[in-house]
Amino acid sequence: KTGATIRNASAKWASTLPLEFASLWSNLHPMDWQDEGIILGTRRLGETSVIAELMTREHGRHQGLVKGGRSSKQQPLLQIGNHVAVTWRARLDEHLGQYTMEAIEFSAAKLMESQMALNGMQLLASHLRLLPDRDPHPSLFEALIAIISHFDQPVLAVEFMARFELRLLEELGFGLDLTECAATGATQDLIYVSPKSGRAVCREAGKPWADKLLTLPQFLEDRPGCGLDAPSAQAAWKLAAFFLERDVWKPRGIL
Repeated sequence: KTGATIRNASAKWASTLPLEFASLWSNLHPMDWQDEGIILGTRRLGETSVIAELMTREHGRHQGLVKGGRSSKQQPLLQIGNHVAVTWRARLDEHLGQYTMEAIEFSAAKLMESQMALNGMQLLASHLRLLPDRDPHPSLFEALIAIISHFDQPVLAVEFMARFELRLLEELGFGLDLTECAATGATQDLIYVSPKSGRAVCREAGKPWADKLLTLPQFLEDRPGCGLDAPSAQAAWKLAAFFLERDVWKPRGIL
C-alpha cells in the first residue's frame, strides 16, 4: 500500500510538470509493480501483440499490453483461467502499460475439459467486469482461485459460485445483512431475506409475509464446503440475482 501511494504521488507530481520536465521525470521514475493474477481474457493489438485482462490480488482487474502475445510461445500462457505471476510497467499510472508474466499454474487446460468450467469461467469474468478498473478486491481474488480449483467438483463449484456472487454484491456496496433479524434482532432461525432491505428475517417474524420474502439458504451460515442440495443452490442464485438485477444490472442498463 505504501508503495502504491508513492507511485500515485509520483504520477500526480509528473502530471503537473511542464512537458519537457514531465518526460524526464517519467523516464527516471517509471511505474511498475509485481503481483499475481488470473487471465480473464485477451484481445489482439496489431499483428503480434495482445492486451491482456487480469484479475490481480492487489491491483484489481487490470489490463496491460503483452508484446508478442500472439506468438506460439505466449499463447498457451495467455489462456483464460491461467494463474500467473505478473510485472506491470508504465511511465505513468494512467497508461495502459506493459505486462511480462510467467506461469504459476496452467489451469486453462483443465478448464477446457469441462463445459461447465468454461461457462463458469466466462460467468466469473463477466461478474468481475462489474468492478471498477484497477480497484483492489483481494477477497474476490481468493474466491476466484477457490472456484477455479474446484470446477472438477461440481457441488463445491456451485456452492463457491453462490458465495462469490453474494461477496460481489458486498464489494460493489450492496452487501446483504444476514447476521440478525431485521424485525426482532434475533440471530437464530433466520430463514428469509427482505427484498426491500436486504436483511435477514427470522421464521416467526416473516411468517405472515413468507410469500413476499426471499429464502435464505441455510448453507450460507455454515463454513464453506459443508455441502448443499439443489433447492439450496437455487435459492442462493435467486437471492443473488434479485439484488444484482435491482442494484447493479438495471441501473447500468445491462438488462
